[in-house]
Amino acid sequence: MKKRVEVIYDIETKKIFDEISTNNPADLGISIVSAYRREVDENGNELSGEMKSFWESDFDSMWSWFEEADRIIGYNSFGFDNPAMNGAYTKGDFTKLKHFDILEEIRKSFGHRVKLDSVAKETIGAGKIAGGLDAVKWWNLGDPESLANLKKYCEMDVEVTTKVYDYGRKNGILKFKDRWNEFREIVVDFGYPAEVVEEKPAEMQMGLF
Repeated sequence: MKKRVEVIYDIETKKIFDEISTNNPADLGISIVSAYRREVDENGNELSGEMKSFWESDFDSMWSWFEEADRIIGYNSFGFDNPAMNGAYTKGDFTKLKHFDILEEIRKSFGHRVKLDSVAKETIGAGKIAGGLDAVKWWNLGDPESLANLKKYCEMDVEVTTKVYDYGRKNGILKFKDRWNEFREIVVDFGYPAEVVEEKPAEMQMGLF
């Protein structure tokens, strides 16, 4: 049985775009990264899993989770989380790892971007518990209760993202209400690309001796 390592992740930032002079997510600073690392079988069934959150002082112990993953899963990770992570990544280009963006797959199928909250409410019956502005506020307050709220919020986003991904992987569809409040159901393919096995020439198959 072939096993794969998947990491579903989300980040929160220290600032919002109104507070910086660029549109580069890397300039916002990362307050916390939450990630769910799991092993799945070839059918996507979960064999084991662990949730961890990393503050900035923990980043050195975080990178191996991503580097060893067969798939890194996020929501709007191509446009936001990955570039922000690249600003904090010291071992190379984080965006070159094996990423999978649920929002990008929705855009390919539907033609437009859709908020995670909209997809989660219609697909799994649960939405986000807060928003990015709340996360920045909690970070700036910095007291133990606020930081606990920040950690809980980021981890809940990872849980929601995981459930949306698993639903799409298993059922081949996602559901949401679009910007006009119309219910939509779209087809998605979250499967892994088929592995290509190259045939070796006969003389190589026989060996050198």
